[in-house]
Amino acid sequence: MTFHFARHLMATAAILAAPSFAWALDGQDLLKKINASYGGGNMTLAAGAVDVSGDNVTLRGATMTADAPDSKPVSLGDIRMSGVSANDDGSYEIEKVDFQPINFADEKTTIRADNLYLAGVSVPAKTNGNDLSSVLIYEKAHAGPITITNEGKQLLSINEGEGNTAIEDDGAALSFDAAIKGIRIDLAGLNDPKALETVEKLDLKTLTGEISMAGSWELKSGNIDITDYTVDFDRIGKLGMAVSLSGYTPELIRQIQETSKIASRAASDAQSQQQAQQAAGLAMLGLIQQLSLVSADIRFDDDGITRRALDYSGSQQGVSGKDMAQMIKAMAPMMLAQAKLGDFQKPLMEAINAYLDNPKSFAVSAEPENPVPFPMIAGAAMGAPETLPKVLGLTASANETE
Repeated sequence: MTFHFARHLMATAAILAAPSFAWALDGQDLLKKINASYGGGNMTLAAGAVDVSGDNVTLRGATMTADAPDSKPVSLGDIRMSGVSANDDGSYEIEKVDFQPINFADEKTTIRADNLYLAGVSVPAKTNGNDLSSVLIYEKAHAGPITITNEGKQLLSINEGEGNTAIEDDGAALSFDAAIKGIRIDLAGLNDPKALETVEKLDLKTLTGEISMAGSWELKSGNIDITDYTVDFDRIGKLGMAVSLSGYTPELIRQIQETSKIASRAASDAQSQQQAQQAAGLAMLGLIQQLSLVSADIRFDDDGITRRALDYSGSQQGVSGKDMAQMIKAMAPMMLAQAKLGDFQKPLMEAINAYLDNPKSFAVSAEPENPVPFPMIAGAAMGAPETLPKVLGLTASANETE
């Protein structure tokens, strides 16, 4: 009786244990698929050991190596992945990936970066599809604080850098945004006396600001819209850019990555390497021909830098900042004439004059009637530059409110 009970107990335990063995995470397979989907194969992530414990996977002694001659592995320490789950199709979901702090130091420079992690990571089973299931995606990336010091003096600090990605409900597009906050750059320690003098005259010994970006990408059409890319620094101004392109499809990305991979694997001898790079450059130009410009905008909102720059430049010429502005206005038509801008020269010159008289904002926009293929832009720029402003639908303005 006891023997039968023990045998029954062992059989029951085996049945209960079977699912856990069947569904145990394969850490090596996860690492293989991360490499397949990250960087198009131009970088290789390796680990001295892959430890699996429940739904946690740790890459011990991880390194990253570029796929190029003489590339040396970069040590990443241990990478800890928590909340890992395998899907039926062979893909993986990872709740969070934690990286060890970066703490690099040599004789003069120290670089420190903390709180490095990814959250909501999706690792595809295959990368040859044309939808988001073939792309490695993270919901959030975070880094910071970050500091760089040289000979004990802090040159750069960043409070936080963060990026977010969201897949639309239909799975056909994604939106993204990113921000680098609390940037502080110290230029007071420049060794070049002339450069230091310029920095002091322009009141730029310490720069503070932030950078932000937002946009969306539709895979099937390849439409990518960078709706906002802003660099905003106190006492300088805010530079805002937006661009919309079509033709940026997953297939084009794979072709670019493959071309880049071939170039990086060029032979180490100078002649072969030069030939390979030239071939890759021509191939890249061919690939870029698949892109078209839909629209583009660039705008600068001044925060005092223009007046200070005019005053400083004028002082170098022995004139006032106001007189320096008049000198620029007088020289600009001759300089613009060399660019062969056609009918666009007049409105551009009017915008420049208005800005120099009262520096508030300056903007240039490209709004073509239809998307313009990059080869057409290049052809117009080389063969008939005076037609380019009309092809692109260029306009210029100054001191207009947003």
